[in-house]
Amino acid sequence: MAFNQVTIIGFGLIGSSIARVLRRDHPVARLVCGDISQEVCDKALALGIADEASTDLTAAVQGSDLVVLAVPVGACGPVAQIIAPGLKKGAVITDVGSVKQAVIAAVMPHLPDYVDFVPAHPIAGTEHSGPEAGFAELFQGRWAIITPLPETPLNAIEKVTKLWEAAGSNIEFMEPRRHDLVLAITSHLPHLIAYTIVGTASDLEDHLKADVIKFSASGFRDFTRIAASDPVMWRDIFINNQDAVLEIVQRFTEDLTGMQRAIRWGDGQALQDMFARTRAIRRQVIDAKQADYRYPNQSPALVPQPEALRKASGS
Repeated sequence: MAFNQVTIIGFGLIGSSIARVLRRDHPVARLVCGDISQEVCDKALALGIADEASTDLTAAVQGSDLVVLAVPVGACGPVAQIIAPGLKKGAVITDVGSVKQAVIAAVMPHLPDYVDFVPAHPIAGTEHSGPEAGFAELFQGRWAIITPLPETPLNAIEKVTKLWEAAGSNIEFMEPRRHDLVLAITSHLPHLIAYTIVGTASDLEDHLKADVIKFSASGFRDFTRIAASDPVMWRDIFINNQDAVLEIVQRFTEDLTGMQRAIRWGDGQALQDMFARTRAIRRQVIDAKQADYRYPNQSPALVPQPEALRKASGS
């Protein structure tokens, strides 16, 4: 790739996983960790996934051909303002945020005219965080959505595209507003529901809550996994994508009311029809190879494959 030096701002799960991809595939690239936490900087150096680390973000980007903003979406604008004086001419700036319109609006006013911003979003992650949680295979077979602006030069878009191709991602180009609406359905609403359900459980009487935790079925366990995600990151996502999230929440509320009515009236056919439709969606997700979970140091043989998942679900 055309990057001699790369700075990653924010060495959490995503940032440290990108660093590991570059370490694995492009060992000549100089990797710089920029993070406001000295502890994170020290950890990045100790893990060998950065050549240099600094809490001075302006200094951290100096000389870098690529700067990746791997911070919560609410921090992208302030970070862009801090790093702007240190950016070299011709540098490419990209991000990994789950919201695109708000990030673009927050970042662009701070960037000098001599750099290019290519917004992007890798759809990958686990509930774990921190530099030690990253692994190079996180993006393998996952989608990376790139939402370039009309004025973005093609060569800058190609550089970011090659970065995600090197990570093993499938590439999709999308208009920012469409991205935000799609992610509100596929990611943001499920997280909101998970946080709400687990929150409801936490409000139960102590003896009942203990039984809920002790006898958790797979459905509730999955919700707790999702609800264990980084609270700062998800706070920023909901605030910065509120229009799309609220639109989808309204649709969900209407559908939930329909389900309540079917249960109250004993309308088994309506329930069965809905469950059949949703089961078909699950099959499509499996067929698209987006249903397996990958974790660090996990043998490929231990990663659930589509056929095994289909048999396990009885479908």
